[in-house]
Amino acid sequence: MRSCLLLFITIFPFFIKGQDRDIDLESFAERFYQLQDDDLPYEQIYESLLQYYMHPVNLNKTSSEELLSLNILTPEQINHLMDHIRKNGPLISIYELQSIPSFSPEIIRDLLPFVTVRERHDSRNLWERIRAEENNYLLLRHFRTLQSKKGYQSAQNDPYVGDPNYFYARYRVSKTNDFSLGFTLEKDAGEQFFRNDSSSTSLADFQSYHFFLKDKGLLKALALGDYQIQLGQGLVFGSGFSFGKGAEPIHTIRRNEIGLRPYTSALESGFFRGAGLALGNNHWTYIMIYSTLDQDARLINDTTFSDFEEYISSIQETGYHRNQSELARKDQLRETTYGGGLSYQSRYFRLGITSIFNRFSHPIRKKPNNYNQFEFVGTENWTGSIYGSFLWQNINAFGELAQSSSGGIAYYAGLIASLTPQVDFSFSLRNYNKNFHSFYANGFGEQSRTINEKGAYWGLKFTPYRKLILALYFDHFEFPWLRYGIDAPSEGMEYLGRLTYKLSRKIQLYAQYREEVKEVSATESVSNLSALTSGIKRNLIFNADYEVTPSVSMKTRLQTSNYDLGELKSAGFALMQDIQYKIWRLKFDARFAIFDTDNYDNRIYAYERDLLYTFSIPAYAGNGTRTYIMMRYSINRSINLWIKYARFNYQDAQRIGNGSEEISGPVRSDIRTMLKINF
Repeated sequence: MRSCLLLFITIFPFFIKGQDRDIDLESFAERFYQLQDDDLPYEQIYESLLQYYMHPVNLNKTSSEELLSLNILTPEQINHLMDHIRKNGPLISIYELQSIPSFSPEIIRDLLPFVTVRERHDSRNLWERIRAEENNYLLLRHFRTLQSKKGYQSAQNDPYVGDPNYFYARYRVSKTNDFSLGFTLEKDAGEQFFRNDSSSTSLADFQSYHFFLKDKGLLKALALGDYQIQLGQGLVFGSGFSFGKGAEPIHTIRRNEIGLRPYTSALESGFFRGAGLALGNNHWTYIMIYSTLDQDARLINDTTFSDFEEYISSIQETGYHRNQSELARKDQLRETTYGGGLSYQSRYFRLGITSIFNRFSHPIRKKPNNYNQFEFVGTENWTGSIYGSFLWQNINAFGELAQSSSGGIAYYAGLIASLTPQVDFSFSLRNYNKNFHSFYANGFGEQSRTINEKGAYWGLKFTPYRKLILALYFDHFEFPWLRYGIDAPSEGMEYLGRLTYKLSRKIQLYAQYREEVKEVSATESVSNLSALTSGIKRNLIFNADYEVTPSVSMKTRLQTSNYDLGELKSAGFALMQDIQYKIWRLKFDARFAIFDTDNYDNRIYAYERDLLYTFSIPAYAGNGTRTYIMMRYSINRSINLWIKYARFNYQDAQRIGNGSEEISGPVRSDIRTMLKINF
């Protein structure tokens, strides 16, 4: 049997193209999770994909839970893979997947960047392995807006203290399922590059370091420095990113069980700083963490609204320290966190418990008003949960039940099933109490926070044949208590349909329609009183990807948007033409787009190609054009250079942006450069 498989692998590898792992992760994200909106943290989406890309899953040593976390395979495909390995032994080549039922060439192409089958025992000590590792690189980035912003004017009230240059450096050396170490440095535009004050000296405004070991016998993972942890369905530990609603309606309802991971992003919130340890065997895993992290916050000395003489009114997550006001909030709050989780896993199910305790150096107390009276108050918070998942044949069920020290409860439960080879189905329920407090939660839902929400979600993917895919979802949600700007409990619904047709390997077409109905507070013209009114936003996309020659590929896209709020109606559109050209060591990407929207309510978001390991999704609002051109040049095998120039030209604007970010005139242009050096 194995000899026949080897012959098959040798003769027919041409069924799958693109075995090079250096894929365009941005295109992958766009194809799988196409939902252009500002509700999603796209940098975290990209960082999540990058984590899997840099640490591919070993198919010969994986579990069903880890395979599900890739968000690519159905429960049925995972069971077919596990059965194949059990009957035939470890996979010899990734192309052996072609012999497994339900694994199409398209599925295997999607898997290639994120999986491996090779792992050789290395008897060298850790230092020797680090020195010899080929995955050893340094990234250097520079961004700059060419027009002057108001914040850099000395006459401006509270001007920026630094220059308009953005600098970023990341060094990392890592080996899959072995080790990772590195650092990240970042200076945002407007910040000082080198600051030496009475309290500290720093080369860059944000600095992050990590050291990570994995799979050393009973030691499943050791994280020192900055790290993330994600367990269960993210109601307690969800500091890594998980996808939400989008054009992939099945896999994205399930949170990924990634455990401990090193943190390498430049996002200045949502991670732990300290130590994390995971111990266990094939069935049991015990994780414990300790973290001490200084966070930006607004410190208030006022007893008008609180019994505290000194308290924190809000935690700042932007990471900006450009002027004296932002610098005054830097590191005002120290958070100490400890906790962990215990889980048991077999072939078919996983059960686990989690617990986290947060202690803050100052009491947290938001300025009281109607909508936030159930928010967290105090210096200490505890949150715990029990979670589980079950995989059997073509069904995967999962859920988590959590409670915080306030008494607030949250639960999330879902189901993914392959009903037939052509039909996949998903369903989930959620209920997050208005007084549930979990600072590192990342539950599935309409809002970015896991609080004050109930909902039910249905998803369906129908593939009548290989070239045609219909993806659908419907989500109904309620907010049992008031929200910011909403003066009463409210509700809404959202649905999306996307039809994709793969005319050939060179041509792919899709049409996507999304509608969201959400209640908002609006003032009635007759009574002049505020009342709930349904705001309806509709988005329509027509997209065509086509390859003209092996060196030239193009994309044409039309996006429309309209928004109805009672008597107020507005609309907008954007038409984009992309081209990609490859020659020798050069690769060019360019776009020309025209757009016209009545107002910001109808802003249109569209992905565009950017520097390696970065993400760009600007908002098209107003009337104007958007152009960019990007070049990648491989100087040699070790050094690659990226340069991107992008420009907005507005026809109806005398200024762009607001506040300190305001630009005088109708044009904004940016230049981005990056150098990647492989050692």
